[in-house]
Amino acid sequence: MDADDFLAGQFEEFRPHLKAVAYRMLGSLAEAEDAVQEAWLKLSRTDSGAIGNLGGWLTTVVGRVCLDMLRARTARREAPFEQRLPDPVVSREDGGDPEQQVLIADAVGLALLVVLESLSPAERLAFVLHDMFAVPFEQIAAIVDRSPDAAKKLASRARQRVRGTVPPPEPDLGRQRQVVDAFLAAARGGDFQALLEILDPDVVMRVDAEGGLWTIRGAEAVAGQAVNFQRYTTARRVEPVLVNGAVGLVSLENGQPKGVLSFTISNGRIVAFDILSDPDRLERLDLVFGTM
Repeated sequence: MDADDFLAGQFEEFRPHLKAVAYRMLGSLAEAEDAVQEAWLKLSRTDSGAIGNLGGWLTTVVGRVCLDMLRARTARREAPFEQRLPDPVVSREDGGDPEQQVLIADAVGLALLVVLESLSPAERLAFVLHDMFAVPFEQIAAIVDRSPDAAKKLASRARQRVRGTVPPPEPDLGRQRQVVDAFLAAARGGDFQALLEILDPDVVMRVDAEGGLWTIRGAEAVAGQAVNFQRYTTARRVEPVLVNGAVGLVSLENGQPKGVLSFTISNGRIVAFDILSDPDRLERLDLVFGTM
């Protein structure tokens, strides 16, 4: 094995970790893959013999690339990224492949990713790298071009904004499935009262459709969408899946995915309910159900 092959092999060992970092930073699976590929290009042009800690070096590079991508969004004055849902990671109920499990480790559900979209690029980087991957502030400071104390303050501000916005999710998948099954039964029957009982009073429903993202808050308003629920759960086939490691659903029409439904469940009730139905984004997810 020559030196290039050896380096490529080492990089592949870090790839799942690097993509997990980039996914939390960007909320986009395609952009996360682009960031990881950029890290490989930088590594291939660098004297690897001068790198003492390859994993740390690559994490720093991916962090810097993601920071630049987030800042570029702002510079282009694009519509806020929170105006669309982050990409979901959809897998079989048996947990999917190991790379998917790394992507969604530590309960990184869609609801948390939505909150992360509200942070500034530097706050998000400090929070993700330190709180999720235990990267020291000295290393983060070099990426954001600030002092370690300033990097620590960035993470602290982000932590304060994140804290309390997403209730602790139900850890038991069996219990999650019971709640989702109860939701399905109520939705299929158009049972408004049963829907109210399964929804948290402050539930948030987000629908990312072809025309953009729209949000409904409150149990009564969300339960009032029962007609739409019936469309998802009766006119189409519904398959149980895991969405970012939590119990979810995929609705299919003629074998093609038409919607990914994600639930955040806490204390036996649905506190967040996210639907991705934008056909272009569903196609990019490349969901295959023949083997799921």
